[in-house]
Amino acid sequence: MGESMDKKAKILVVEDENDINKLLRSIFENKGYRTRAAFSGTEALMCIENEKWDMILLDLMIPGISGEEVIVKIREITKAPIIVVSAKASKKTRLELLEKGADDFICKPFDTDEVIARVDSNLRRYLEFSTGEEKETNILSYKEISLDTESKIVKVGQSIITLTAREFLILELLLTNPNKVYSKSNIFESIWGEEFLGDDNTVNVHVSRLRNKLSKANDNEEDYIETIWAMGYKLRK
Repeated sequence: MGESMDKKAKILVVEDENDINKLLRSIFENKGYRTRAAFSGTEALMCIENEKWDMILLDLMIPGISGEEVIVKIREITKAPIIVVSAKASKKTRLELLEKGADDFICKPFDTDEVIARVDSNLRRYLEFSTGEEKETNILSYKEISLDTESKIVKVGQSIITLTAREFLILELLLTNPNKVYSKSNIFESIWGEEFLGDDNTVNVHVSRLRNKLSKANDNEEDYIETIWAMGYKLRK
């Protein structure tokens, strides 16, 4: 299923070094994707405003608007995955970029196979989740759950449930990619913005509370969150 959808995917390559831009585009075109080059943040935003893209590959060190600012502006226009390509690879930088709305990170100098693998996996998640039409709404929904990212109201069926800020963010993360298994470190680093040291029970406690609130709000007491042993959590199918 992913195969035929992926092949039509359109990738915008934002990189001001002509040789690298060409190289990346030829990698994707050989895989059957359609691509276009942009050489600055301004040009990238113009492309994104005028055309629909399934993936944006973004070098951080581009002329004009900074790569960080471009991410924020892209997120105001589209939910398409953004993969940052950069030699700036500190943990702190990566977390800041994820918070601003990037989906993944590739370090320069990059390995061709890694670029393809990361692009493929991010595209598959995005294309399976999006209906082909980007939703204009702020509502994320799954089964009877609906979450409004603007008003911060969460409902199960018609019942509004009260969540703490962290519980809300965990649910929002799970709803963004209903098919993805989020590890505890994924969740901790996305929501708390700190490095996960592996022995912390914080994530378990918050997920457990969130799970109870969701199932109590439903007459069937359905459990919406599934624990994948030794891996993490995902929404139950």
